[in-house]
Amino acid sequence: MTERSTPPFRADHVGSLLRPQRLLDARAARGTNDLDDEGLRAVEDECITEVVRQQADLGLRSATDGEFRRTSWHMDFIYQLGGVHRTDEELQVHFHNAQGDLDFTSAGLRVDEPISLPRTIFEDAFRFLAKQTEQTGATAKLTIPSPSMVHYRGGAASIDRSVYPDLEQFWSDLAGAYAAQLRAVAELGCTYLQLDDTSLAYLNDPHERERMSGLGEDAEHQHERYIRTINAAIAGRPEGLHVTTHLCRGNFRSSWAASGGYDFVAEALFGGLDVDGFFLEYDDERSGGFEPLRFVPPGKQVVLGLVTTKNPKLESKDDLKRRIEDAARFVPLEQLSLSPQCGFSSTVEGNALTRDDQLAKLRLVVETAQEVWG
Repeated sequence: MTERSTPPFRADHVGSLLRPQRLLDARAARGTNDLDDEGLRAVEDECITEVVRQQADLGLRSATDGEFRRTSWHMDFIYQLGGVHRTDEELQVHFHNAQGDLDFTSAGLRVDEPISLPRTIFEDAFRFLAKQTEQTGATAKLTIPSPSMVHYRGGAASIDRSVYPDLEQFWSDLAGAYAAQLRAVAELGCTYLQLDDTSLAYLNDPHERERMSGLGEDAEHQHERYIRTINAAIAGRPEGLHVTTHLCRGNFRSSWAASGGYDFVAEALFGGLDVDGFFLEYDDERSGGFEPLRFVPPGKQVVLGLVTTKNPKLESKDDLKRRIEDAARFVPLEQLSLSPQCGFSSTVEGNALTRDDQLAKLRLVVETAQEVWG
């Protein structure tokens, strides 16, 4: 068995990386107007150039910009969609860790005009990334939030019904805006796009379904609506553009928001979502067992997120290999790959580990994949 020639690769990673201290300092200086936009961009460029080279040196076949230009993995994108606007309302997500609980607070959103794509989102960021990967030979990977995240953040209550008296039109416009984004980034040369999605993982948690029901949503079938919308968005994707999705139960300062195996969504998700690969969180018992992978059809790649990004403890290669063998009981080994379970820094704050810890984790992924798949 050999390395894959197309994404996702045998050794891969989700996308976000810990920000260097000088980048955090530059962001803080920009916030106090001690640095202008051009100065911040220069620091971002330097840090991204370094981290792309670092990924190549580790032996990774793909490279991201670490999401270094973003504050959060999703809202930086969502607020750039036409028709979506930031509100003064504060949205709180409750996160948990071994030490206790903490809350992530962000501005709310309101859909008060028809959804559209006024411009290609992250165009300049991708152009710069692609220029760097030309030097290393890696495949430039762009990560954006899944369409479902636009709805999951606020539910139907965040959608102005005078704009969308029929929600079917909202879903159609949302899929259309994403389809336009896919065409645009493909024209820029993008061949590897990842749709990050917490909703399809959260909905495995009965508490999350209960919360959604309390908002008036059809929680038992919400995942099916999301799958249909994503499929509509990627149905006409340009030839040569490989699309994956990453499912996550929350990742903020080494904390998580939801629990539960993939059982509730598995048949509809794995059997029905028309992506090329699934990045799946599998670093601890919160993710359940591998049995749901039996619904993965031939031709779809499963990237096992067995290496945690939530703490610095380095996993054992032997343990990783045993878990890969366990997963191979439900989906063929040639359809499997390996990655960390999530990003290292889904928000600018990052998780509770060092950049050296991050390198060790990524190196472990590469070395283990080489020993398993050759």
